[in-house]
Amino acid sequence: MLLSDKYPFLTEFFQTAIESENHPPAHSILFYGNDLQSQYTLALEIARLLNCTGDKTDNCQCLNCKWINEGKHPAVLTISRIDSKPDDDDSKTVISVKQSEMIRNMLITSSQFHRVFIFCDKDDEGNIQGLNKMNFQEATANSLLKSIEEPSERVTFIFLTRDKNDLISTIISRSQCFFVPTKKRQDYNFEVIESVLSNYWEIKRGEAFNVSEKLNALTKDTSPIEILEQFQNYMLLALKNNNSAKFLIDDIHSVELAKKQINQGMKSDIVFDELCLKIIR
Repeated sequence: MLLSDKYPFLTEFFQTAIESENHPPAHSILFYGNDLQSQYTLALEIARLLNCTGDKTDNCQCLNCKWINEGKHPAVLTISRIDSKPDDDDSKTVISVKQSEMIRNMLITSSQFHRVFIFCDKDDEGNIQGLNKMNFQEATANSLLKSIEEPSERVTFIFLTRDKNDLISTIISRSQCFFVPTKKRQDYNFEVIESVLSNYWEIKRGEAFNVSEKLNALTKDTSPIEILEQFQNYMLLALKNNNSAKFLIDDIHSVELAKKQINQGMKSDIVFDELCLKIIR
């Protein structure tokens, strides 16, 4: 499916803005929502449209479009805890101040291209993850503010996150924010956690830590995030079958908080302990 078919409003909005002389797109853009990969694809599409020297169609074969599609464009950079690190930067868990300094130094010189900096996180397998206050800390964000407030010509910053409130307010206030809805089909898969959490609302309060231990044991073969997402799937299906069970909505929010804690680096056993104490009543 073409991006323009998947997100017609967003792609048309940016294409119209990029072609407009009177209403160009913002220099700082923030995408938020659960589908981080689609956010990243949208960010690359914006970079492509800003640099395209051809007809700006989905299949344009100009050199800039080819470079961007191949991930080789010299002016389109992914900034994450593992991408675009200066040689003397040994940080491994955060987007660092040294990376922001690198960007500021790049902007001192002019460029024939429209430079686009896409800020995100990645997991150890390279999958796109969202920014938060742990991996994109205040010191780094603040060091970019002047570049965002007084942008050089032909420069765009794009930030990707699940919840825009996961970023500091100064980035949010200086960015044009867009919600990117997920288009993934919900299949309600929960086979990994079913034996542990089936009818969890009937489990006695005194068993909360035992349940937590069982969940943590599952992490030997399944990531904590996948376990929590399957738990949400189980809750969503239960809510669909019994929409009067309003406690499920609170529990879904509790699991979402647990996912954020995992992404921020908290140990899974601590996260599961806190979660089980909340939902096993």
